[in-house]
Amino acid sequence: MKPDYSLYLVTDRMRMSTRTLGEAVEQAAAGGCTVVQLREKEIPSLDFYVLASEMKKITDSYGIPLIINDRIDIAMAVGAAGVHIGQKDIPADIARKVIGKEMLLGVSAGSAEEAVNAVKAGADYLGVGAMFPTETKPDAGFVSMEELGRIRREVDIPIVVIGGIGRENAKLFKPMGIDGLAVVSAVIAESDIKKSASTLRSLFLGKDVLI
Repeated sequence: MKPDYSLYLVTDRMRMSTRTLGEAVEQAAAGGCTVVQLREKEIPSLDFYVLASEMKKITDSYGIPLIINDRIDIAMAVGAAGVHIGQKDIPADIARKVIGKEMLLGVSAGSAEEAVNAVKAGADYLGVGAMFPTETKPDAGFVSMEELGRIRREVDIPIVVIGGIGRENAKLFKPMGIDGLAVVSAVIAESDIKKSASTLRSLFLGKDVLI
């Protein structure tokens, strides 16, 4: 069964409103988060493995995929659904050879050229952005709505948009054929994570919500 990418949570332990990441992910999943990407840039490998194993139990209990950012070894060690890589990480075609055909491969793309190359290399979905200014990646280059439209026309795999996504712009993307919102602070930093996840997903899907 193909994943539902409509609300793709990217974790950030520095921004979460809860005491533990497990609590944050549990609340997000309960609110309707459909994919979880575990992103840890500065953590020892053993700690990353232990944390990923914990997250896998939570995502499995909700029947949603766990994606590991960058670390193919951790993804394979815990039996994650897939791995997500950026343009400066191991090349996508090499990542595909390592993980095999069964695991999901997500690739970040900021242009139609990068998107097309990612598809050729075996990507299952794309993370496109940054769409708007974001504190989680202040140095990220921006992708215009025009370029996003170009990317959508050039590739036929799922696309999630990332970077400054929130309630004020969540409705913009579904009409463009985009498959989901990738969010960090808009869910994980909120005092009511469950409600924030539910609201964002409903807004993206075009459902009426009380904000």
